[in-house]
Amino acid sequence: MHDVIVIGAGPVGLACGVEAQNRGLDSLIIEKGALCNSFIGYPTQMEFFSTPELLEIGGHPFPTRDYKPRREEALDYYRGVATAENLALRLYEPVTDLRGGDDAYTVVTDAGTYQTRKVVVATGFYDVPNRMDVPGEDLGKVRHYFKEPYPYALTDVAVVGGANSAAKAALKCYRHEANVTMVVREPGIDDSVKYWLRPDLENRIAEGSIDAYFNTTVSAIEPDALHLDTPDGPTSIDNDFVLAMTGYRPNYDFLEQLGIAIRDDEARTPVHDEEGETFETNRDGLYLAGTICGGCDTSRWFIENGRFHAEQIMDHIASTLEAEPAVA
Repeated sequence: MHDVIVIGAGPVGLACGVEAQNRGLDSLIIEKGALCNSFIGYPTQMEFFSTPELLEIGGHPFPTRDYKPRREEALDYYRGVATAENLALRLYEPVTDLRGGDDAYTVVTDAGTYQTRKVVVATGFYDVPNRMDVPGEDLGKVRHYFKEPYPYALTDVAVVGGANSAAKAALKCYRHEANVTMVVREPGIDDSVKYWLRPDLENRIAEGSIDAYFNTTVSAIEPDALHLDTPDGPTSIDNDFVLAMTGYRPNYDFLEQLGIAIRDDEARTPVHDEEGETFETNRDGLYLAGTICGGCDTSRWFIENGRFHAEQIMDHIASTLEAEPAVA
């Protein structure tokens, strides 16, 4: 039997594995996809907003070529940490159920079952995009993730959203000779857009290089057109691709399947002990770590602060296991 199983092998999940080992706990990390699976979907050569020391886990230095690390450097770094720490990993193995209770959990995956005393959920929020829920959203031309601009060169591209992801996608596609139109439901570009992106985007819009519809939503998507509801009434534009940069949310179906209650607040926050800093959920022996703790408030927790959850959680688990007799 394991002392703790961590569900999710992103930076915070890996930090949990490192901190568990530091406390002499037998741990296993189970991941439904690749190591740092969310990073796989990040744009190629994406630059992190944080400096490398704020992304470090387990006391391992994060060497980078530039002032801020890029996606590929982060993938190499976290893989290196997992290797150096000899973390026990089960990749490409989705968890399908959680049975039993505190001190005697059974984690069920599509490949087998694992016995553990405690469980930590560190699944992030990047796997479930916020849908527009409009006709045509399931067409193949609609993308909820932006990887790189090359497929969109010389085509009509609509970028839906006005935050950082949308700003980056619009500028990159424009600079690869796409005909870019932004569709933003707010009256302007989001205030959260980074200071080096915002003026660039606003200037491109002002000069007419990028078209923009504000206070506007998508009403329907067709193979060669996009239908919009604008302040001046319905309109349609030519369209080859839709990049729906509408944000992401936790997998609530999965959380509820694990027995984690969801608060009736604006962020739909999963129930966990934040005040006591144990991060234990309503289900004894089951913990949350990282961005998942904020629910739909995805701007609250990042790698930079979520990584410290690992220390707090493992301190609590270690103290609990010391106080309780082991279960055979």
